[in-house]
Amino acid sequence: MTNPGALALLAATALATSAAADDWPHWRGPHRDGSTAETSRWDEGAWPPADPAWTAQVGAGASSPIIADGRVYVLGWTDGLEVVSCLDAGTGQVRWRRSYEAPDYGRHHRGDEGQYRGPSATPELDAETGLLYTLGIDGDLRCWDAAHGGNPVWSLNLYDEFGVGQRPDIGGGLRDYGYTTAPLVHGEWLLVEAGADAGSLIAFEKRTGERVWASECADPAGHSGGLVPMEVEGVPCVAVMTMYRLLVARLDAGHEGETAASYPWKSNCGTAIPTPAARGDSIVVTSAYNQKRTARIRVGLGQADLVWESDQYSTVASPVIHDGHIYLAWQKLRCLDWETGELRWAGGVFGDDASIALTADDRLIVFGRRRLALCESAARSPAEYVELSLTDGVGSDRCWPHVALADGRVYCRDREGALMCFDLTD
Repeated sequence: MTNPGALALLAATALATSAAADDWPHWRGPHRDGSTAETSRWDEGAWPPADPAWTAQVGAGASSPIIADGRVYVLGWTDGLEVVSCLDAGTGQVRWRRSYEAPDYGRHHRGDEGQYRGPSATPELDAETGLLYTLGIDGDLRCWDAAHGGNPVWSLNLYDEFGVGQRPDIGGGLRDYGYTTAPLVHGEWLLVEAGADAGSLIAFEKRTGERVWASECADPAGHSGGLVPMEVEGVPCVAVMTMYRLLVARLDAGHEGETAASYPWKSNCGTAIPTPAARGDSIVVTSAYNQKRTARIRVGLGQADLVWESDQYSTVASPVIHDGHIYLAWQKLRCLDWETGELRWAGGVFGDDASIALTADDRLIVFGRRRLALCESAARSPAEYVELSLTDGVGSDRCWPHVALADGRVYCRDREGALMCFDLTD
């Protein structure tokens, strides 16, 4: 006879195990905001992590890994091919690989070629269909059946489909990095920043690739890392940095692609790079170049108003918002007050290529300048920077891809394609 108490204990244990783990299936994680429901495992003695549990060569690029159902998906470039790899999360073994011919730079590339090469946009996984979407540096938008060996489903090229030309020089030197912005699944659509005359944003039917609608705004692409879902006065919207502005576009029926709000934000190279961060009715925007600032912008239907701006900023790392604070990583990890933008503390050494992941136990995993650190958030240390652990010499080159955490494993990738998995459960 089965013991009911034992069954209850087993169920509770399974529930706790499930709650402690979280996939990282999108750009910037499960909620697309740099946070996860997983703890750092600091209290279990997991830091500093040992040598990588495994390392894989996945090809050059700035595209970040995503992780779901025990699989790691990553996009890279090698020997004239863009390569989509599906790896086992526990071992790094290749489950499947798909590739297609592609250049290492977009066809209109200009500027900073020595700083990057290969794809920059992070893949997107749709949990409903099991379809994986990738966007290459030269505009190759492709859909793969992740559950069936990565079989190709549909594809198109944004340059060819929409006649996209080289981005203009708006001061500070011409920059064109190709396509950098991660796609976003919203319901039955795949949303993509095309930066075309037809529309800054294009929505495709996610199963077929058929064009559904284009945004009212038709700015060139802004070279940020991803699209940001948010609600504005109860209306579903998506935010993106175009070359000229913060654009918030509507997604509700009958208003698809209409501009809900916009706020001017033009760097002298037309490159925003960090993805905006949304919380409630506000968006936090940051970038370097001539901007060199961070701003909190309150958004309503038909309006966008500056709440505050700070001279603290980030060049690559997307902001993380949590518990009344904003975290930026450029050279140092910086903590700003959500209400005022005032700098609360700064510390550490992380270079230009830093990124942040927030854990459920109010700690921050920071990766940059080949350094992997665990730091206290302001919830645990409101007055000063506290670094709990530091591992130096991670990878062999700059680390533009953002750090990821899933199922007790931290994933770090450098721009030359070394993907390293640190297991925090050992």
